[in-house]
Amino acid sequence: MPALVLLGAQWGDEGKGKATDLLGGSVDYVVRYQGGNNAGHTVVVGDQKYALHLLPSGILSPGCTPVIGNGVVVDPSVLLSELSGLNERGVDTSKLLLSGNAHIITPYNVTVDKVTERFLGKRKIGTTGRGIGPTYADKINRVGIRVQDLYDESILTQKVEAALDVKNQILTKLYNRRAIAVDQVVEELLGYADKLAPYVSDTVLVLNQALEEDKVVLFEGGQGTLLDIDHGTYPFVTSSNPTAGGACTGAGVGPTKISRVIGILKAYTTRVGAGPFPTELFDEDGEALRRIGGERGVTTGRDRRCGWFDAVIARYATRVNGLTDFFLTKLDVLTGWEQIPVCVAYEIDGKRVEELPYSQTDFHHAKPVYEMLPGWNEDISKAKTFADLPKNAQAYVKALEEMSGAPISAIGVGPGRDETIEINSFL
Repeated sequence: MPALVLLGAQWGDEGKGKATDLLGGSVDYVVRYQGGNNAGHTVVVGDQKYALHLLPSGILSPGCTPVIGNGVVVDPSVLLSELSGLNERGVDTSKLLLSGNAHIITPYNVTVDKVTERFLGKRKIGTTGRGIGPTYADKINRVGIRVQDLYDESILTQKVEAALDVKNQILTKLYNRRAIAVDQVVEELLGYADKLAPYVSDTVLVLNQALEEDKVVLFEGGQGTLLDIDHGTYPFVTSSNPTAGGACTGAGVGPTKISRVIGILKAYTTRVGAGPFPTELFDEDGEALRRIGGERGVTTGRDRRCGWFDAVIARYATRVNGLTDFFLTKLDVLTGWEQIPVCVAYEIDGKRVEELPYSQTDFHHAKPVYEMLPGWNEDISKAKTFADLPKNAQAYVKALEEMSGAPISAIGVGPGRDETIEINSFL
């Protein structure tokens, strides 16, 4: 039962798409298990660049079945648009499976997300405004709309009515917005039913049968560990569980079937949106990392906040996910620095702290304690083996591995599919 979980070990945007795509040719299924179109993956195949938002990266690998699991929230218009765009570029999307239990992002979820964020003003979370949070809230409040509801108009109408009973009160009386008509929402959602029907499936059954048949299944998380609703930098987090445990609930596969958990680490650190970020840079180094690394959100279009590598966060990710391996990405971006700072601990109220503080207040006040590592100037984009890297680059990787608590089994030295050094096989 070779089931692997692949997830972000920082705040997201670590290069999960590249890692998933690298494995895609060797796996039978690639499964998105949480999040929605607030996540984005960039995959470069030859001279072609693909920006994926909701679809699993495995959709670009022939022979691989991409799956959107029950833990994902789905905007039908976004999904159909993304499928259409790939079809126009010659990508076969016919094998996609969509869980009938996945929840639908409705038009009113998007409206509530946008008006709520504006209402919060300076206290805003920094959401993408795509309705992700309100959809998960509806799920927990048991007024959510699932994909399967699109195929029973009576049930769909009842559920939309129940959801809008409260939401229209909030929109009209608190936010001074116009009420949303039930019939209009139902009509729009029913319009997606026939188009989605070829993909809808009992994905829990399909995936468990695949594992029983010794098929290789890769579970792909969106966002990153520090954005997990339970284990991230709350409240500046996403509304789901990108951590390894989320793969079990978000795909319907038991934890005893997971054989390997791979964390994706960027060779420095970035994040999008509000919230604490101890190693964030506001100087020329930060701007250089942003420029050289092309640090702009695939989905949001926002510039990412940039900082040096944070080993405290990496250790935390190892612990809460039970990581067995790391995939280190974007090592090439660090070429050209004479010395590279690495955060090895925090200083909080004059005390050195080497593990992530559980207190939100302490983390907000954490100051990075840096260790300086020698840099390199050689071009590493053509390196095929670890020995091909400059000695200082090798030392940097080894230092990060020792600090982070799990072996680095692959290294990204460029954006291309073939610009990867594989040290240990993930399969």
